[in-house]
Amino acid sequence: MVDRTDLLLKQHLYTVFGERDASKRRAAIAVVWNKDGVFICRLGAFAGLGSIDAAIRSIQEQFPHFVCSELSAPECFHGIGRLAWGYGLPNELPQITGLNIGVVSNNRLSALYTFLDPL
Repeated sequence: MVDRTDLLLKQHLYTVFGERDASKRRAAIAVVWNKDGVFICRLGAFAGLGSIDAAIRSIQEQFPHFVCSELSAPECFHGIGRLAWGYGLPNELPQITGLNIGVVSNNRLSALYTFLDPL
């Protein structure tokens, strides 16, 4: 079986977290995430596709013009990976940076832990 962890981390960053269109984002969540997946960040633990979507929408609403960027290539092995990311205004240095650590099962994300770097 091919390890898709790097692809799933990138898809989560761009087609899930970076997608502002609600219907496109929900469709991407259904492709990238397991139905019982858990997104864990400073705001809490969000289990299930609807809860993950609501958490992402809430964060996007706080930063309406921000876009996602990769700060380094994903590092992955055995269904676990990490991806350093930035979040900020287009064509500017990211105002927020952090690290996503993803766990994959059945070729989809089963857990994603998001850590923010100190400001």
